[in-house]
Order: sequence, then structure tokens, then C-alpha cells
Amino acid sequence: MTTELMLLGWTLVLALGQILLTALLRDQETGMAYSMGARDGAAPPPRPVTARLQRAQANLFETLPLFAAAVLVAHVAGREGALTLWGCWLYLGARIAYLPLYAAGVPLLRSLAWFTSLAGLVMLLAAILAP
Repeated sequence: MTTELMLLGWTLVLALGQILLTALLRDQETGMAYSMGARDGAAPPPRPVTARLQRAQANLFETLPLFAAAVLVAHVAGREGALTLWGCWLYLGARIAYLPLYAAGVPLLRSLAWFTSLAGLVMLLAAILAP
């Protein structure tokens, strides 16, 4: 397995971790009876940290399909190299940094982490689309 595919796998672990962490905090707010039920009634609004984690999760899920597709296309097309390797590391590292920054409500560094992950994704696309 290539390093890029391994990093894609770890990005999926990060995504699963975000799902579980957000669900755990939300379950603490609503109670297990509500979480295990049909959820027909209104739930209390999420606390600020839970709401931030929900938004961070949604943010990851906006770019994760693009990242996964780019890694897989690069692999299948034999376009892996320094650009894809660094792009994958940048994307995953920045997404890891983004989560606690967003959860803590840190505005500027959070945006910098997001742009860094986007730069990693652009590097992957450049490797795929380069002549």
C-alpha cells in the first residue's frame, strides 16, 4: 500500500473519530432515551462546543470526498509522487489541527488550518492534472 492510501485511511479514522466524539457529546446533552428513540420531539439546542464540533464535522465532510477521490485517482493513474505525498500529509495534518482549533473557538488559526488542508487538496489535483 502506498503512503498516500495509508494517509487516506487515517483521514477516514479521523472522520470516524469526529462522528463518535460529536455523537458522544450530543448524547450527553439529549440523554440516551432521546438518542435511542425516534427523535420525534424537539431536542435541546447543542452546547457551544458540541455545535462547533458538528460544524467541524460538516466542514470535513465537504472536502473529504474530494480528497478521497483525488488520492484514488492519483493512485490508479500512477500519478503519485512528491506532490501527492506532501498534499496528503498537508491535508491530514491540517484537518487534525483544525478540529481542536474549531472546538476551542480559535478563529484565525482555524482558518489557517482550513486553508492549509485546501492547499494539500490542490496539490493532489495538480499532480493529477499536470501534463
